Amino acid sequence: MDGQDTAERLRAIVAELSERFYERDDVVRTLVVTLLAGQHSLVLGPPGTAKSELARELTGRIEGASYWEILLSKFTAPTRMFGPIDVAALARGEYRQVYDGRATTAHVAFIDEIFKCSTAALNETLGYLNERIYHPENGGEPIRCPLIGAITASNELPAEEDAAAIYDRLLVRIEVGYLEDPANFAALVRSAVTRPAARSRTTVDLAALRHAVAEAVPAVDVPDAIVDAVCTLRAALRRRELVASDRRWRQAVGLLQASAYLDGRLEVAEADLSVLTHVLWNSPAERPTVEREVLHLVNPDAKEALDLADTIEELEAQLDAMAGQSREALSEWVIKKAHHQLAMAGKRLEKLRAEAAGAGRSTAAIDRVTGRQRAVRARVLTEALGMDASMVQDRL
Repeated sequence: MDGQDTAERLRAIVAELSERFYERDDVVRTLVVTLLAGQHSLVLGPPGTAKSELARELTGRIEGASYWEILLSKFTAPTRMFGPIDVAALARGEYRQVYDGRATTAHVAFIDEIFKCSTAALNETLGYLNERIYHPENGGEPIRCPLIGAITASNELPAEEDAAAIYDRLLVRIEVGYLEDPANFAALVRSAVTRPAARSRTTVDLAALRHAVAEAVPAVDVPDAIVDAVCTLRAALRRRELVASDRRWRQAVGLLQASAYLDGRLEVAEADLSVLTHVLWNSPAERPTVEREVLHLVNPDAKEALDLADTIEELEAQLDAMAGQSREALSEWVIKKAHHQLAMAGKRLEKLRAEAAGAGRSTAAIDRVTGRQRAVRARVLTEALGMDASMVQDRL
């Protein structure tokens, strides 16, 4: 399997999973890019947002790979993660661990509730993620682990300093939430009571993926213009008092190369910089600022979409503030203000998406804002006009 075929297969996997998991197009692509870069990712969001299912479905597409997953707790012992003691050998006076099926033999891993890692397992987990090594319980030679990358998940950010050390080592951080678009939510509900249709299931061979990670992705060229753009972005974020470490910036270059490789290109382009929206923030409160600075640099369509998002959020805030008012007052507000602004935002978002798709730019931010526009529209229909939003099409 050559590099072009590997990239094509990975793009097919991204398309198939994006179709299956609503409103997760950017999440899926970013997870694949992270694996190609040989890095680890964090999927951060509330329970019930398909974090585990998505991670399993993605990692299950790598044929020949040893897969390992675990749900951590404060009481998880290191041996449960890296290899239990061989009881039969211990009865013979031998102290050894059984590594098969554990983290030590995995090519890809899914670690749920990563920040609940026990104090006893912390150092070994850090070594596993950082250097891909494990120090056996009996103090023997460190074991080199074949890990390509780990997908981790959590419902919340770490509250303790020890867990923060793990957080720092997760290069890519992706926020997920509940479905925004009412149409996608309706499709999700219908899927619970209908027989699932036969789906395509593209896979990629482990050897091909490892070659891409070790050889093909690092060979992708990074033009001087991209280096200049990264320097410009760093300066813009510093003016906002958002500072990322030199190590994080350096590792991010591999993500840019992986993004270009996934798209079948031999050099990094400006569009690849959008992946940095998942790299350069520490707290979720910083993410919108990082996203705006990145998109201001590389994606004017998405930047305008984020400006429209501000208008949409303001309308929702006004709707919240009008709770308890009469139906007549709400209807008047809809007719004089909300109807026009939501309609104009929807039309402009539709045009922006067409322009971005035609130019080969990412539509992830536009799609997310479109979901918010439709969600707010549904609230207005239901709460202000008393209509059933699921039965009304294009009324706003």
